[in-house]
Amino acid sequence: MTSTPSAAASGQFRIGGDLTVNRLGFGAMRITGPGVWGEPEDRDEALRVLKRLPELEVDFIDTADSYGPFVSEDLIAEALAPYPKSVIATKGGLTRSGPGIWEQVGRPEYLRQCVLMSLRRLKVERIDLWQLHRIDAKVPRDEQFGVIADMQKEGLIRHAGLSQVSVEEIQAAQKHFKVATVQNLYNLTNRASEDVLDHCEAHGIGFIPWFPLASGDLAKPGGVLDTIVHKTGATPSQIALAWVLKRSPVMLPIPGTSKVGHLEDNVAAAGITLSDEDFAALDRAAKQG
Repeated sequence: MTSTPSAAASGQFRIGGDLTVNRLGFGAMRITGPGVWGEPEDRDEALRVLKRLPELEVDFIDTADSYGPFVSEDLIAEALAPYPKSVIATKGGLTRSGPGIWEQVGRPEYLRQCVLMSLRRLKVERIDLWQLHRIDAKVPRDEQFGVIADMQKEGLIRHAGLSQVSVEEIQAAQKHFKVATVQNLYNLTNRASEDVLDHCEAHGIGFIPWFPLASGDLAKPGGVLDTIVHKTGATPSQIALAWVLKRSPVMLPIPGTSKVGHLEDNVAAAGITLSDEDFAALDRAAKQG
């Protein structure tokens, strides 16, 4: 590990082929209240977390209009606008009616509203990366993809991505716009999107794993992860994150937190280099588990 945590140690990736970011980013869901609803319990600490990001060279921040709702975007703008050292990615397509409640709304006029309101809250004229939070099964997907393509042509968004999708859905969207990123659940122990990751790597699409720190039962005493933890002096979460980073060059993990100390611990994972043997041992143990 490096003595001073820096996301630059994770390497770089060019989103859409032209937007360079350090691969280890930050997910801004947890700077909201319980149930991803309302203001954070410690607003001042949440702002300190956001202001610490550029100092740690974390220049890729992922949020969504539904986080709060709106709270995460508002805090990001308050702390960091006009973003001299940050790329802000946001998402739309989910609406909220209470803590822990998420409903898909993919009507084209609503998706357009999502983008226009995010532009206003984030205080930007164009969103660097806008992602469809979920494809709404109640609305023809070509209509959803079509309005995204329109907004890109209009200059409202620079790059477009998808979240929680299959390879087939990526290919369907590609008929309307270039898919720059895919954001699916993925970590050391949940590998259901392995085929999607492989597809992204083959086509230069950024893969943003949400919930990237999970290690499950692998952290139990005497296990492979526990052995590596004691050997390296790292935490189980740091090793899990280092594994994710090593898994693919298109991987853009976005661990989130509302505490500065935890943020610094996460960024320190960028300085951990797993050996090929340790990487393979963790891979085998996770698949067996």
